[in-house]
Amino acid sequence: MAGVLDTAATVSWIRAIGAVIAEQEQHLTTLDRTIGDGDHGANMRRGFAAVTEKLDGEFADPEEVLKTVATTLISTVGGASGPLYGTAFLKGSMAVKGRAELDGAGVAAFIRGAADGVKARGKAEAGDKTMVDAWLPAAEAAEAAAADGADAQAVLSAAAAAARKGAEETEPIVARKGRASYLGERAIGHRDPGAESTAFILGAAE
Repeated sequence: MAGVLDTAATVSWIRAIGAVIAEQEQHLTTLDRTIGDGDHGANMRRGFAAVTEKLDGEFADPEEVLKTVATTLISTVGGASGPLYGTAFLKGSMAVKGRAELDGAGVAAFIRGAADGVKARGKAEAGDKTMVDAWLPAAEAAEAAAADGADAQAVLSAAAAAARKGAEETEPIVARKGRASYLGERAIGHRDPGAESTAFILGAAE
């Protein structure tokens, strides 16, 4: 990726996400089997496989690419992940409406829109042991990097690093949302699968 995320680079990033999610399917399934329904890996792989099939078309700008991701995930991913990730990409696309390419500030705007969308849709807060625990620090890191003048690649890298750290930090948390919340203290020591897949999504462009 160059210093900006144009339409072609956005498509390349989404393709990379599909490849990473397919590669990590079993890992995500193992995490989800421990504290969830056990279907997160398969659902995410199916969703991004469907997304990849739609990337051969013509797109006017990054917003259109990201909106296509959103609608496809909503229609193909089961469980809570479809609506949450669909909302992330939809709200993120709305935050970059009309931009022919995304510089560092544009990428940060996308990530902030996605984070706020997930938080609102899932009615979750930081510390609830959900994907919000990866999205919110990613948004903060992205905004800080953009404020320092970082380009699109550097902003995504900063966001990915923060998301990975956020995912790791869900391990000692007692879940307050989702199926994992039923486990109480038995969820301690296990990483949230949604936070982990968020880190993979943001890190796919690295």
